[in-house]
Amino acid sequence: MIATDLRSGVERLGDLIAEAKTIVPFTGAGISTECGIPDFRSPGGLWTRNRPIPFEEFVASQDARDESWRRRFAMEPTFAAARPGRGHRALASLYRAGKIPAIITQNIDNLHQASGFATDHVIELHGNTTYARCIGCGQAYDLPWVRQRFDEAGAAPDCTVCDEPVKTATISFGQAMPEDAMRRAGELARHCDLFLAIGSSLVVWPAAGFPLLAKNGGARLVIINNEPTEQDDIADLVIRYDIGETLGPFVGN
Repeated sequence: MIATDLRSGVERLGDLIAEAKTIVPFTGAGISTECGIPDFRSPGGLWTRNRPIPFEEFVASQDARDESWRRRFAMEPTFAAARPGRGHRALASLYRAGKIPAIITQNIDNLHQASGFATDHVIELHGNTTYARCIGCGQAYDLPWVRQRFDEAGAAPDCTVCDEPVKTATISFGQAMPEDAMRRAGELARHCDLFLAIGSSLVVWPAAGFPLLAKNGGARLVIINNEPTEQDDIADLVIRYDIGETLGPFVGN
C-alpha cells in the first residue's frame, strides 16, 4: 500500500507501531539529510562530487590515504555541527518506550547514539566516521590525534602499535562487511514483527537484504523514502514523504 497523502500514511504507521511488539528500524542516509549531512547518490551527493576511494587503493597508496583523510577533514565541520533530527528523535522515543530493542543503520554519522540509543544497540553496517581505527590491529584513535599527525607530517599517519594504516572506522568499497554487525542485524530482522526501512535506497547489498529477511519471517514492512525503491511492491506500507514530517508526530517528551 502506497500512502496517498502524508496524513493517512502517518495514521496507518501509527496503527502499525501500536500493534507491534518488536520494531526494528533500518536507516539510510535519508534520515540524516535534514541534519545537514548530504547523502551519497542524489544529485549533489558526496559520490557525485568525489569518486569513492576503494579499500584496496587506500591500502596500496599513500596518496590515496592522504586524499581520503583530506576529504574527511573537509567534512568535519558538517559532522561536528549535526544534531539528531526528528526521525532520529522519534526512533529514540520508541526505543525508550521498549518498542525497539536495537537499530540497524547504514549511516556513519553517530546521530542515533546522540539521540539516545545505547552504543551497543546501534548496529552499524558501514561503520562510524567519528573516530578512526588501524586496519591491521584495530587500535582506535580519535580524529584530533589523526589531524595533528597529518598536519605535522603532511601525510596520513600509521598505527603506533603495528605500523599499519589508520583509517576512519567506516567500511569502504571492497572492504569486508563487519561479521558481528551482519549477524546481529540478521537476528533482529528475523525476530521482529515490524520492520521500518527509513531513508535507504535499498540498492546496497547485502544490507538491502534485511527488509526481505524480515518480510519473509512474517514481519510487516514499512518503507519511508522520498524516492521509489525496488522493494516497494512487497511492503505493507510505503510513505514517499519527508522523513522528518513523517516521523515527527512520534517524537516523545
